[in-house]
Amino acid sequence: MKNVLVFKTSVSEEKDINKLRPVLNALTPPTDLWNFDLEDCDNILRIETQNLRATAVLDSLHTLGYLCEELH
Repeated sequence: MKNVLVFKTSVSEEKDINKLRPVLNALTPPTDLWNFDLEDCDNILRIETQNLRATAVLDSLHTLGYLCEELH
């Protein structure tokens, strides 16, 4: 069963997503899905995953200079 992780981010443009794509692809197996909703005021990152931990996503985005906060 897949879990859904939802994050508020500072990612605001397609160029940011392109920068993060290799990082997120490396974190997630091909069976996981991720996407950004840049039309949402919180620039939501949504990840459907079986095994990925939120801390891995938070650490990766913070390392690259993006704000990222898990929403519950």
